[in-house]
Amino acid sequence: MSESPNYPQSPAPTSMDQATAPPRPRTIEGAFWAFIVAPVIGLIGGLLILGNRDKIAATLRDADRQRGGTLTDAQIDQTANVTMITAVVIAVLIAALYLLFAFKLRAGRNWARIVLTVLAGLQLFSVLTGESTIGSYLAVLAAVVGVVLSFTGPSNAYIAAVKGRH
Repeated sequence: MSESPNYPQSPAPTSMDQATAPPRPRTIEGAFWAFIVAPVIGLIGGLLILGNRDKIAATLRDADRQRGGTLTDAQIDQTANVTMITAVVIAVLIAALYLLFAFKLRAGRNWARIVLTVLAGLQLFSVLTGESTIGSYLAVLAAVVGVVLSFTGPSNAYIAAVKGRH
C-alpha cells in the first residue's frame, strides 16, 4: 500500500494575461504581415544571386582587366563564390532580424516599431542609391506599408495600451 506524497497544489493556470491584453488591431496585423513579406522577398532575391555566378565572375574579370589583370581565373572564381555566399548570409541575417522585430511589433513593442522603421528607411535609401531589381522595389514597398500601418491611430493606441500594462 503506497501513499502519494502531499505536494502543495499549484494554482490552476489563469488567462489573466490574455484577458488583460488589449485586442490587436488589424493595422498591427497588416504591418506584421508586411514586415514578413519584405524579408521573404529579400531572401528570394538573395537566393537568386546563386544563379548569377557567371555574371558575377564576368564583372570581376572586367574590373580586374581595367586595373591591369593581376588575378588568376581561380582567384576570380573564388571571389565570385565568396561574394555569393556573403550575399546569401547577409540576406538570411537581415530576414531573421526583420522576423524577430515583426513578432515584437505584433506583441506591441514600440522599440521594435522604431527599429523596423529605421531598417525600412535604410532599405529605401539602398534602393534609391544603388542598382535595384523589381524584387528590391517590392520588398521596400512592403516595408513602407508596414511602417505606415504600424503608425496609424489604432496601432498607436495598441502599443500605448501594451506599454501601460508593463
